[in-house]
Amino acid sequence: MSDSEPAAPRRILGIPASPGVVVGRAFVVDRRRVTVPRWHVPADGVDAEIARFRLALVAARAQLEGIKSRLASDGSDHSGILEAHLMMLGDDMLIVQVEQAIRDECVNAEWALRRTVEKIKEVFDATSDDYFRERRSDVDFVGERVLRQLMGDPTELPRPGDMHGPLVLVAHELSPADTAALARSNVAAFVTEVGTGTSHTAIMARALTMPAVVGAPDALRTIASGDLLVVDGLRGVVLRNPTDGECADATDRGERYGAFVLSLRSNTARPACTRDGHAVKLRANIELPGEAAVAIDHGADGIGLYRTEFLYIDRREPPSEEEQFETFKRIVATMAPRIVTLRTFDLGGDKFSTAFRIPKEMNPALGVRAVRLALRERDVFRAQLRAMLRASCFGEVRIMVPMVTAVGELRAARAEFELAKRELAARGESWVDVPFGIMIETPSAVTMADLLAREADFFSIGTNDLVQYTLAIDRGNVNVAHLASTFDPSILRAIAAVCRAARERGIPCAVCGAMAADLLSLPVLLGLGVFELSVEPTAVPEVKEALRRIDVSEARELASQLLDMPTAAEIEARVRARWEPVLTSLLLGGEAGQYTETGRFVLPEYRPSA
Repeated sequence: MSDSEPAAPRRILGIPASPGVVVGRAFVVDRRRVTVPRWHVPADGVDAEIARFRLALVAARAQLEGIKSRLASDGSDHSGILEAHLMMLGDDMLIVQVEQAIRDECVNAEWALRRTVEKIKEVFDATSDDYFRERRSDVDFVGERVLRQLMGDPTELPRPGDMHGPLVLVAHELSPADTAALARSNVAAFVTEVGTGTSHTAIMARALTMPAVVGAPDALRTIASGDLLVVDGLRGVVLRNPTDGECADATDRGERYGAFVLSLRSNTARPACTRDGHAVKLRANIELPGEAAVAIDHGADGIGLYRTEFLYIDRREPPSEEEQFETFKRIVATMAPRIVTLRTFDLGGDKFSTAFRIPKEMNPALGVRAVRLALRERDVFRAQLRAMLRASCFGEVRIMVPMVTAVGELRAARAEFELAKRELAARGESWVDVPFGIMIETPSAVTMADLLAREADFFSIGTNDLVQYTLAIDRGNVNVAHLASTFDPSILRAIAAVCRAARERGIPCAVCGAMAADLLSLPVLLGLGVFELSVEPTAVPEVKEALRRIDVSEARELASQLLDMPTAAEIEARVRARWEPVLTSLLLGGEAGQYTETGRFVLPEYRPSA
């Protein structure tokens, strides 16, 4: 290294994607995207080129099936993510577009595939919705897997050779299948330069209890194979070449966190309730059928939100009623007797779906989406409602409509719901009467909550969109995203108003946005009157433990004070001052602490590694 060249940093900051603390040797894999060749295919060679593409699809499918079967044999519970990738491999739209490009442009399969994948990703890039932006990566991973099959490049991660574990895999990016393939290896953690905490790769890592830090820029430039690393998946920190003392501290914290997780998981069968005995319905948000088993395993009371959008993504026509029925039936039967809340499709506007022909809009977030699209595509909407009603014969079901802004929309949606019942009756089909509720996600719905409560069977507050619409902040805009606080006084007042309207009409009111899984927000939500929560399945044990540390009477007193405070910063500071000491052991992954005789939770002095 020259005198002018700065020393590589010891401390690399990223995003905590999967909790835990591991000390291990770095195994660096710089396997970035392959360079895609382009060549002309003669007219008489087009059919052979298409056949080569189809063989690559078969090989990629066989590879994913093999990884999925290994997960199943290990008892892992997130093979549903791999099912999603398998579905993409069989998607007619992807296959037809690639083959059409080969025929029309007389180009090789590699080039046609890359072009098609890039077009699909462009549509995902245009959305401001976190869910659909994350699914963009899945399309990229699937395309890359087929591409490597076409080019004869290895699609599995290279082996670490003679290196002995525990190892830390360091890469630019990993797919969920890559992550799943690490099971039963000597890789104990991973670090990537890109990624988010809500990606399918992060979800897979959490399912495998493999600590991970993602979004760590320049990891490949800074870390070399053989470097000793501390990977802190609790805080999103990677420490390069730690001292003996730092290694000992990290090992100790990792062991304590492991014991802490086991203690939480051992209590999943216990009901969710507060310290002073108030029952809380704690359910799970899922997007794939395979995640229903994950929800049960982590102690969820049911499904508070099943996102049905995946059934509509990247296809030319909407899914059939029968296809949807089989999917809903599987989830409902798996969860029985627990309740399953099925949300009708939240598509349109800037949310990706080629199953509907929607013209481009100047401001798609305020355009034809969710219930507005459903009421424009009434036949498609009723097909989904019929499938949901039929699934009610196999367990307890609720149906929920997103983005309802006015009583007129609720009435129109309910009219379609009643018509769907009559259509089933005319066919001789059976169903069970189910509650018909709505999501509260806009200021207009908050303002009209008292009137909406007269005609909806339940409310579910979607805090992600509520924050975006109430504060006029695009969460995908880096210039303003930091202003999107769930502690903003307007958000707390909105939640309080919706809860009050629901309580006065005697209907349930839940929160299913990210706020429900934010441990510091829990006392605020309880104080405002929320006693139904829906979170990511793996978050259930921690949320359950946090609830056991909160007194509702004190939370109510605090909430009344917060509603009179003028800024998000002041509210957050007040919440942290009171509740962070109580919840720090959860926020930091099981640091020791105890209750005093006065009921306050006290922690020993905490000194994080330098």
